Amino acid sequence: MLKSHFLISSFQILVQFIWNIIFFPIWWYSLGFLRFASRIFSFWRSEQRALALWVWLRNLFVPMYGQHDFTGRIISFFVRCVQIFFRGLVMLFWIIIGLLLMLAWLVLPLAIVIATAYQFLAL
Repeated sequence: MLKSHFLISSFQILVQFIWNIIFFPIWWYSLGFLRFASRIFSFWRSEQRALALWVWLRNLFVPMYGQHDFTGRIISFFVRCVQIFFRGLVMLFWIIIGLLLMLAWLVLPLAIVIATAYQFLAL
């Protein structure tokens, strides 16, 4: 009885292990990538909220501190342009980092397989 349960459990574990090995690439390039990409997109949304880039763009022509004279409007415009430029650079940095991480997600398993095959063939 004990041997029978052991054999059945061992067989189930072996089948599940083989299924996981077969299913892993499918998961990695489909559902796993979609989950990873959604996390990257939510990170970008939170960074955009932290930088308030759209708020600066929306208020580009609104005078700062209620100064509605010509000088106040010009100073406000240029200060906002500088803010938008530097905040845009920071956002661009995070977008590039996110895209590189997504590319690494797609390339990493292939690179590991190629490196492993190279090591086995080099013997």
